[in-house]
Amino acid sequence: MLGSQRSRRKVTTVLAGLGLLVTGAALQVSTSATPAHAATPHRILFDDGHAEEAGNADWIISTSKPDPLSQDSSPSSETDWTGALSSWGVALQKTGDYSLKTATSALTYGGSATTDLSNFDTLVLPEPNTLFTTAEKTAIMNFVKNGGGLFMVSDHTGADRNNDGEDAVEIFNDLMTNNSVDSTDPFGFSVDSLSISSGYPAAISDSTDPVLHGSFGTVTKSLIASGTTATLKPADNSSVKGLLYRSGYSGNTGAFFATSTFGSGRVAFWGDSSPIDDGTGQSGNTLYDGWNDTGATNAALALNATEWLSGASGSGGGDDGGTDCTDTQLLGNAGFESGATTWSATSGVITNSTSESARTGSYYAWLGGNGTAGTETLSQSATLPSGCSATLSLYLHIDTAETTTSTAYDTLQVQVLNSSGTVLGTLASYSNLNAASGYTQRSFSLSGYAGQTVTLKFTSTEGSKLQTSFVIDDTALNVT
Repeated sequence: MLGSQRSRRKVTTVLAGLGLLVTGAALQVSTSATPAHAATPHRILFDDGHAEEAGNADWIISTSKPDPLSQDSSPSSETDWTGALSSWGVALQKTGDYSLKTATSALTYGGSATTDLSNFDTLVLPEPNTLFTTAEKTAIMNFVKNGGGLFMVSDHTGADRNNDGEDAVEIFNDLMTNNSVDSTDPFGFSVDSLSISSGYPAAISDSTDPVLHGSFGTVTKSLIASGTTATLKPADNSSVKGLLYRSGYSGNTGAFFATSTFGSGRVAFWGDSSPIDDGTGQSGNTLYDGWNDTGATNAALALNATEWLSGASGSGGGDDGGTDCTDTQLLGNAGFESGATTWSATSGVITNSTSESARTGSYYAWLGGNGTAGTETLSQSATLPSGCSATLSLYLHIDTAETTTSTAYDTLQVQVLNSSGTVLGTLASYSNLNAASGYTQRSFSLSGYAGQTVTLKFTSTEGSKLQTSFVIDDTALNVT
């Protein structure tokens, strides 16, 4: 109810006597209401908002954006979708385990757009040719830090396809050295300013690596057709690892394909866009079929890396101990219909007050809305199985009496904490500036926290004058 200052809510005790019966019913409802993406849980966003189609580049999975399924809902061959990356997209789509979208505007994280990064497990940046804005760099870095996967595909220095003075080498180095989250070599590598004309970089010998030996096949070689490499700096990030090297190079130099981690997320780097080019695309482009090059295993490399980045089942490099990732929902009292049980919450937060409306049922969680300075919290712990994908989803409604269009006076943070109470990551932050009518579904990947017991915590902080209400209902923590 817009602008309504609430009285202190009291949860009724009618349900208390029903005990386990109501709790069981609530869990059954939540389980049956698993979001549709659980059947294709590994959500991949391909970027096309940074001149990825400039010049002869055609780095898209389909001309249908954001949803390639609008071009062909059941593709069987790469020509069913139009784009030089259609082989990549179709191969993932045919498994039935991936949901693919294309972003054509600015990248955001924690917003309401359908292509907001909070709705995805992995972001693919296929040779961007315009610099990311300050806000975009913050979004990308926080996305990875909080558990997302980042696939960076570069090209040789000087590959400025739109003639704006920037190429992928400069753009990726700018992302890693000039952002508001961590500019101190966060991934442990830098992209070399090189233009290597040709070569077949070879894979290292490591039978346990999930990118080199994944469910899509074994990687032996890749392809350079005017590309570059990376210099690794393990002293800055000990997780950085070169997987394929330019001939004559090893160790920290000449890495053509490398992986790393940042925060709870994963990162992959590839030094050339030719290996992902399938040779077909939109009319007028001069393309090169590196995807099917018989001297390399580029398809397996791209697909295994995507699987690893997205936290797909079986991509943990042997760390999952054979975990059975059966589809399940982990939160108790997920729709709050059992009243103030299971969750830890500030008194009155879980309520059936008629001053706000539940999305379904009668109960919901209402943080803020007091019009006085204060903090309220809502939290619940869960153990995420190793080697499995996990997604937190919830429906959020925000209304406010604030009239400003520029100042966030009241905020809600969605965070992940470890068992000691240390914040592992902030999934999103909302404020009075995000007020809108109705409920909006928000989703966040927690795959980066697999194998840990974590606490999901919502914290509202309100100023001293005008109210902002953060209303939550129908939560779920789906594991697949």
